[in-house]
Amino acid sequence: MIRMILSGCCGHMGQVVTEIAGADPDLEIAAGIDPRHDASKPYPVFASPEACSVPGDVLVDFSSAQALDGILEYCTANQVPAVLCSTGYSQEQLDKIRKVSEKVAILKSANMSLGVNLLLKLLKEAARTLAPAGFDMEIVEKHHNRKVDAPSGTALALADSLNEALNQEYTYTYDRSQERRSRDPKEIGISAVRGGSIVGEHEVIFAGLDEVIEFKHTAYSRSIFAKGAVSAAKYLAGKPAGFYDMKDVIG
Repeated sequence: MIRMILSGCCGHMGQVVTEIAGADPDLEIAAGIDPRHDASKPYPVFASPEACSVPGDVLVDFSSAQALDGILEYCTANQVPAVLCSTGYSQEQLDKIRKVSEKVAILKSANMSLGVNLLLKLLKEAARTLAPAGFDMEIVEKHHNRKVDAPSGTALALADSLNEALNQEYTYTYDRSQERRSRDPKEIGISAVRGGSIVGEHEVIFAGLDEVIEFKHTAYSRSIFAKGAVSAAKYLAGKPAGFYDMKDVIG
């Protein structure tokens, strides 16, 4: 039985992960970490990583980028692998995650769903064929009105997938309102929409002369992210130090 420590257990995603993990016969949540104490949880909840006194085999984080330092310190000190599911990390934080992965196993993904991670693979093939043929690439992402970071981590991951396939030759454009010029052929446009209760929608558009090809992923429930996080936790438990992502989980 794999014992999970769930950081951000009292948030929206924490609640969904608690439900999904509770139905998994191979995994249990041994403890939660969240400054908002919730006595109704079926496991002990600690206010911070350093306060957590319950041993675990893997930590899953759905809290926020602000909690990263404490999580990395806890995982390094206790040699607990970490699945990082939060978004909005700065470049400095991303560099720190890479550095810590030299000491303990770290799996980071901007999106935990199987469908999105398959889409990342498909986009590389599409970009290699369509971009040289003159197709412009645009990404539109939509999320609920409570999401604080923009563009989403998933939108950036999609852009990175396109750019990796094209030898990093493209730049990202987030706002055209301040510029009066035609579109640069070597740019990837990224637009963010915030409203209502949209769980998550990402559309990648390849716009060519007289034809348009679109790839679209829609999340109707947070459970797809929770299922992916649980699968990642089961995969990462017991792994040696290193940097992993969802491509390792889905094979």
